[in-house]
Amino acid sequence: MSDTTTRALSLLNLLQTHRHWPGSELADRLGVTERTVRRDVERLRELGYRIESISGSAGGYRLEAGSAVPPLLLTDEEAVAMAIGLRVAASQRLVSGPETTITALAKLEQVLPAPLRRRVNALAETVQPAGLNAGAAVSSDVLGELALACRDHERVRFTYTAASGDVTVRRVEPHSLAPADRHWYLLCWDVEKEDWRTFRVDRLTGVEHTRVLFEPRPLTAEEVEEFIFVARSWVRQAVEADAVMDLPLDAMRELFGQWGQGASDEGDGRTRWPVGGADFRETMYGLTWIPAGVEYTTDLAAPARDELREVLERMLRALDAPPPEVPPERAAERARVPR
Repeated sequence: MSDTTTRALSLLNLLQTHRHWPGSELADRLGVTERTVRRDVERLRELGYRIESISGSAGGYRLEAGSAVPPLLLTDEEAVAMAIGLRVAASQRLVSGPETTITALAKLEQVLPAPLRRRVNALAETVQPAGLNAGAAVSSDVLGELALACRDHERVRFTYTAASGDVTVRRVEPHSLAPADRHWYLLCWDVEKEDWRTFRVDRLTGVEHTRVLFEPRPLTAEEVEEFIFVARSWVRQAVEADAVMDLPLDAMRELFGQWGQGASDEGDGRTRWPVGGADFRETMYGLTWIPAGVEYTTDLAAPARDELREVLERMLRALDAPPPEVPPERAAERARVPR
């Protein structure tokens, strides 16, 4: 294989790993001049790859969909079959490593011509794997665009409809996509809020690429998992209540971390915090996380309020009653247990 061919393939690989490359950076990566990069781009165009040139201070190159599938050693039918399989796997969470699935889908659909993409859309809507309960409908196009933005560290804008029905336009720096409980979540840095936010992808529309790149903020895998876990808990619960605690909002958020999402300032050094669960026991468990010594009130409604009061009164009676006699054999067993 000639040096020219090897260099052209290296250039193609770079163009497929990022949405946009400055010409000078491509030249540095390949160890050639920008003039040579321009010649290699022309060679790839002759092979069927549609590469857009962007002039100006933010200029460079990006790989676009062409009028035909470029030479990937795939027929049209094979490309369609692969795209449908990846869409089903991504939307139904059929395989491990969801990020790998959606980035592979994004890379393939990035070069699919419009007629083949329409075929994929039509067929994917009718292909449903058996034995799985689908979650909320998620646009594969939206997943693909978000995957590209996460990969390329590119700011995006989108319209988001919250569970309350409020519609807002958000400008974010995407970090990662993750499936959980039959839904997809986008973890990102909200530019306006200057904080991390997690969004349900099925409530998200109108993704716009801004072509503004950013330096990603570091997050550990454990921190990402916690963000997603907290987001999963922010769905409507069977038993919901607000706790108003004698604790300033800033202090409350410092103590609660991500679990302080949804809290609001009540004034006079107090904070309102929504809490809930599948039943009164889960709601009670949430209330036990209020720090020791912090007084609070709650608007937990009946019948959960009455059920909780009965359990607590019975528990207090048990604590106030004389402890039951411990059988000798049980006392001896306790003595053997190391403390």
